[in-house]
Amino acid sequence: MTASDAARLKVRRPERARHPWIFAGEIAGLPDGPQNGDVVRVLDQRGRFFAMAYLNRRSKIVLRVLSWEEEAIDAQFWRRRLKSAIALRGAIPSAAGRRLVNAEGDRLPGLIVDSYAGWLVLQMSTLGIDKVRETVVGALYELVAPHGIYERSDLPERALEGLQERTGVLAGDAPPELVEIEEGPARLLVDVVRGQKTGLFLDQRLNRAAAARYASGKHVANCFAYTGAFGVHASLGGASEVLNVDISSEACRIAERNLALNHCVNTSVIEANCFDWLRTASDAGETFGVVVLDPPAFARSRSAFEGALRGYKEINLRAIRMLEPGGVLVTCSCSRPVTRELFGQMLREAARDARRDLQLLEDRGQAPDHPVLLAAPETQYLKCLILRAA
Repeated sequence: MTASDAARLKVRRPERARHPWIFAGEIAGLPDGPQNGDVVRVLDQRGRFFAMAYLNRRSKIVLRVLSWEEEAIDAQFWRRRLKSAIALRGAIPSAAGRRLVNAEGDRLPGLIVDSYAGWLVLQMSTLGIDKVRETVVGALYELVAPHGIYERSDLPERALEGLQERTGVLAGDAPPELVEIEEGPARLLVDVVRGQKTGLFLDQRLNRAAAARYASGKHVANCFAYTGAFGVHASLGGASEVLNVDISSEACRIAERNLALNHCVNTSVIEANCFDWLRTASDAGETFGVVVLDPPAFARSRSAFEGALRGYKEINLRAIRMLEPGGVLVTCSCSRPVTRELFGQMLREAARDARRDLQLLEDRGQAPDHPVLLAAPETQYLKCLILRAA
């Protein structure tokens, strides 16, 4: 491969030196030969080797770095990277739910792999990783020996890469309608075929356990409950009553099954828009000992973050007003454009408007099976703050 076959950077990027995303504005020239999705050498502004990356001229992120070494990006490369990611997780209990591959966090851009009690669920969001799908699936099947591998690449961001959404069995057996996993003391049913993301928000695994520690003897409102995992943990943690609210009828159905599976008492599930429910409940003067807010991402791009902050402030303001003295708010955001600083500022404004003093008890993030690549702050997306109303 010659210099004419390589992409060339325009300027030095010291502040982003090892960030794996290279945008069009950083590139002086691209080779004509390679197709979108192919791996290319990247040279710096002086013509020296910089990185190996896969290319997509259609994407805003034109180059995604795979390696900072000049090495072959072949089947053995992918196997080594996958083996390293799997080894990081150590021995996983056979009935557990864990993330095995966390995209850029594991230096495998565009690839998510979650494990649910022996079934792997895979998502591919970029053209470069999509082109090596068979290689990745074969390596995963060899390294993990799962019951089966199911694809959930039904992601809107695939359109930005020129890809169509895709789902289906890739290897082994098809998963059952609901996969049962164990998460600490809880047993949870997961719909890996039709559920959100790959079926369950595994990044919140340890935050669910943390929230349960504040639930003993408390009346808990679990908002944006999805399939009720926070509510199950709260009930098992000794909550006197747990109310789960979600807009999805299918999620509510599974939440009810999860509560029954764990023999939870004094629990209920309400199918409702959480914005409307919070408004009605707070206006009616209802109070709770613990309120959990785990909404979906309100902003997926920087252009949407102002509206997202307004939405976050509305639900947090109402939740703060509903806290009894000494009550605890567990509030989360998975919106990448809403930074920790912006999220904290929003909470300060909501507490001020509610005329309540809040004490920060825990500042949490994603579980360690969702590692953060320090050079890419975007990989540290989850905010989970536990606060007490004085």
